[in-house]
Amino acid sequence: MIDPKPANPASARGMDSGASANAGTRAGGKKRRFGGTEAQIRSALKFYKVLAYLTGGMLLLLCAELVARYGFGQYLFAGGTNAVTGQPFGFGFADAEPPGVLDGVNLSVTVLIVHGWMYVVYLMSNFRLWALMRWPFLKLILLALGGVVPFLSFIVEKKFHAEVEAELAANPQAPQRY
Repeated sequence: MIDPKPANPASARGMDSGASANAGTRAGGKKRRFGGTEAQIRSALKFYKVLAYLTGGMLLLLCAELVARYGFGQYLFAGGTNAVTGQPFGFGFADAEPPGVLDGVNLSVTVLIVHGWMYVVYLMSNFRLWALMRWPFLKLILLALGGVVPFLSFIVEKKFHAEVEAELAANPQAPQRY
């Protein structure tokens, strides 16, 4: 039969894992395993951070637009012609029903579309970071909620950014794969 070799070099020398000075060990004596190199993790973290702020900002803009639409019956328009006076319309809010602006760009709908597509890219950044860090599935759900709950993307980004930095600092040898 083949004798298995110990995973921790310190235990092979007869030292217990708690006495070793290996910074790459966790409380259980296991080395933290990442799904990529430190450069890949930092790249995913930066991509996630940018998208968290952009998606969070678009979500706040979307919330303001929804309040204007359903609370006051107004859409945000750019350009076009005022439907009542026939004068050129520059930029601002106009009636939703009946349409207050003709042939203008409805920026309210544009905000909806942009936030929707940005959220899709945000989800991709969440998955990339989650997969590289090898976190539990519940963290992916929490990351994804950041794009649909106002202000949550800013809070979650700060928390997970600090967690990634702490894990990388606590396990300096773990992300070296190549």
